[in-house]
Amino acid sequence: MTRQIKFIQGNQACVEGALYAGLDFFAGYPITPSTEIAEHLSKRLPQIGGKFIQMEDEIASMCAVIGASLTGHKVLTATSGPGFSLKQEALGYAVMAEIPCVIVNVQRGGPSTGVPTHVSQGDVMQARWGTHGDHSIVALTASNHQDVFAMTVEAFNIAETFRTPVVLLFDEVVGHMRERLEIPEPGEIPLVERLRTAVKGGVDYHPYLPREDGRLPMSDFGGVHRYNVTGLVHDMWGFPSDNPKIVHGLLRHLVDKIENNAAQMARYKTFYLEDAETVLVSFGSSARSALHIVESLRPRGEKIGLLELQTLWPFPAEVIRQYCNAARTTVVVEMNMGQVCQMVKTTVDHPERVFLANRIDGAFITPTDIKNILRLIKGKGV
Repeated sequence: MTRQIKFIQGNQACVEGALYAGLDFFAGYPITPSTEIAEHLSKRLPQIGGKFIQMEDEIASMCAVIGASLTGHKVLTATSGPGFSLKQEALGYAVMAEIPCVIVNVQRGGPSTGVPTHVSQGDVMQARWGTHGDHSIVALTASNHQDVFAMTVEAFNIAETFRTPVVLLFDEVVGHMRERLEIPEPGEIPLVERLRTAVKGGVDYHPYLPREDGRLPMSDFGGVHRYNVTGLVHDMWGFPSDNPKIVHGLLRHLVDKIENNAAQMARYKTFYLEDAETVLVSFGSSARSALHIVESLRPRGEKIGLLELQTLWPFPAEVIRQYCNAARTTVVVEMNMGQVCQMVKTTVDHPERVFLANRIDGAFITPTDIKNILRLIKGKGV
């Protein structure tokens, strides 16, 4: 069987990845620059028996996918900037109730309505801390269409494995540029399906009682088991509780199931790091410019390499230390005020060797921008 090859937008590559992963329910509301995801799914999902619904707003969209996931479906919603802000309360509900779902945020400039048609990577910390309270989250990203496809599939697999919402944090440049996508054959990428409980109907079912391996089997809501779902702290039956022991145990569970598996979830790519004295750390579309400058400087004798992050949360601290601690200089390339740069500084042994190469004006950061900043760093004698 010949692989299918397409020349499409990054947003369409996300659609292809979601369908490959088994998506069968989408609820969303149009917003630039993510609208193409909803547009293409409105055509594709009905063709395979899936459900597409345009909700009245982003809040309702998030609530709809939560409900659909509880009934056994693989679900997706897509948005940008202000819409991602509106989804935060329901996103926190999905964290607390341990509901698998995937949320795409194709980032644009902000705050507020900002610059809707221009690129930004300013939502990194919002993805981590947008919803209130102590919690953990998973956020993945990509710099090219093949990786957009792969990370979208990965997002569904992680959501189902850990019963958690997963954020796909793309950006306008990746979402709207067009390039080649080679779609893997069915079965080529392993898929994680919903782990359903083996407890028979009529038997006492504990919806929040983990197995020995930490996974929580689910029963389709409205099926053979009747159980409680709430955003309140709850016991293993799903009923609200303010017992300090239960509160402590649940919060530790919600955090530990993500943070204790950070190494397992870490996705990244390395380029020319074997002898690199200068390490560029980047993600999303910024990593394209970072790789270009690395490949243009290497032939001139510059010992420079790139660490491209695809997992942003849980933050891959061990990966950062592995590749950056021995470097003479680490330069974080991103289109924000330094959100990942600050995380890198708190992770490495020598934060004084970490510098920021950024743009925050809605324009794409170019290889020339990075080269000029590298010159400034060298001029300081670093």
